[in-house]
Amino acid sequence: MAVISHNTAEIKLLARLMRAEAESDGIKGMLCVGNVVVNRALAKCLDFKNINTIEKAVMQRPGGFEATIKGYFYQAAREEDIRLAKRVLNGERFSPATKALWFYNSFGEGCRSQWWGQWNSGKYKSHCFYAPTDSEKCY
Repeated sequence: MAVISHNTAEIKLLARLMRAEAESDGIKGMLCVGNVVVNRALAKCLDFKNINTIEKAVMQRPGGFEATIKGYFYQAAREEDIRLAKRVLNGERFSPATKALWFYNSFGEGCRSQWWGQWNSGKYKSHCFYAPTDSEKCY
């Protein structure tokens, strides 16, 4: 069962973002990015108070995903990527992005302990993930 309502266009939008942001990190990397998007759409805190759909989460400005300004993002969604997007939309969670609202590509460097005031929740391949503290009451 879906954790957030969505339509076919949003599934494809999410699939395209997951691929554009993390294809080089493989399936789990793409799933982690998908978790961040879903988390942003569900969060009720910080920069995400008015982000309540997948489309708003993917296309957020400012503070959105860098891939959305790159040509690679605008390629058609592949069936494999659509299947991955559906997994996160149906509630599958993957560490270290289980509750993460942010990530960045570390390009082989270590992760900062904090980024934008949020604590590192872990690293998967090239991406560092950051989750809000429980005291921020995001969920």
